[in-house]
Amino acid sequence: MMKFKNALSVLALLGAVLIGGCEKDNDPKPKPVVIPTVLSSSPENNSVGNARNSEVSFVFSEEMDPASINASTFTVMQGAAAVPGVVTYSGTTAVFTPSAPLGVNTLYTATITTGAKNLSGHALAANIVKNFTTGGTTVTLAVVNLGASGDYVILAKTTITNVASSAITGDLGLSPAATSFFTGFALTNATGFATSAQVTGKLYGADMVSPTPINLTTAVNNMQTAYTDAAGRPTPDFLALGNGNIGGKTLAAGLYKWTNTVTLPSNVTISGGADDVWIFQIAGDLTVSNAVNITLAGGAQAKNIFWQVAGTVSLGTTSHFEGIILSKTGITFKTGASINGRALAQTAVILDQNAVTMPQ
Repeated sequence: MMKFKNALSVLALLGAVLIGGCEKDNDPKPKPVVIPTVLSSSPENNSVGNARNSEVSFVFSEEMDPASINASTFTVMQGAAAVPGVVTYSGTTAVFTPSAPLGVNTLYTATITTGAKNLSGHALAANIVKNFTTGGTTVTLAVVNLGASGDYVILAKTTITNVASSAITGDLGLSPAATSFFTGFALTNATGFATSAQVTGKLYGADMVSPTPINLTTAVNNMQTAYTDAAGRPTPDFLALGNGNIGGKTLAAGLYKWTNTVTLPSNVTISGGADDVWIFQIAGDLTVSNAVNITLAGGAQAKNIFWQVAGTVSLGTTSHFEGIILSKTGITFKTGASINGRALAQTAVILDQNAVTMPQ
């Protein structure tokens, strides 16, 4: 009798479990369908004056299926023409990187289609379309007026030091520092200037006879004015290009701006016409790695290329540079570096067996 009661208890317990399970199965709680959305975009919708190197991005409300974010579902158009570029996706952000600089003062349309899906396979409710317009102007950028500082291939305020032998074509100026702060040139003094076997030109110091001192004062003032002009040019065409690393890039004419240091770890090409102008506004340092070359293409001229640098400038060993350097601090040429341009520094210029040539 006892065994029978125990068996009945077991059966009752199993029945309760089965009934409970059936009740659970008969009362399902389906998961809600979550439709992804776009939280933000860059550039912002209907924004104007955007940099011509702008990347286009969309930030989603949740992680998306990476395979659904591609050149078919994420496009940038200029009118009816597709803009060439590369689509990447990471985290919750899709990015379109144009293959070439965008046009000047041009309207573009960026679209994410309903082909974009989240990890559960749910698509956007509708296509997301954003418009934006680039900045810049079709008028050629005006050159920076160097004034009397343009009479010198090297101009500095505190010292111009040299490890022989350098080969310099053009005049050198030093003010308010005296002639004695030219070092490593083996100077031969003359009236109002000096000469050196390493310089095809003349060397001028602030303590030489008149009119050299006043000429140098004017040149230094003009150098500082030119620096301020270059630094103050508004509405850049290109902002933070490469986050400061411009190695391997081809640089079209225009106004460039960085708030950090700019590096050239590999060769750079400056490409444009003979009348085109480049102005590079650099809030940090400018560093060119060893053996790295800047080359000109398409008729671009060094006299129309201006590097405004708030920090220090360092040109690596055997590197080659093109353009006019306007440095608020110092310029250092490492061993064997060369330049087709000018070195205009508000402190010192340091040379070490360099070739320095005034641009034509």
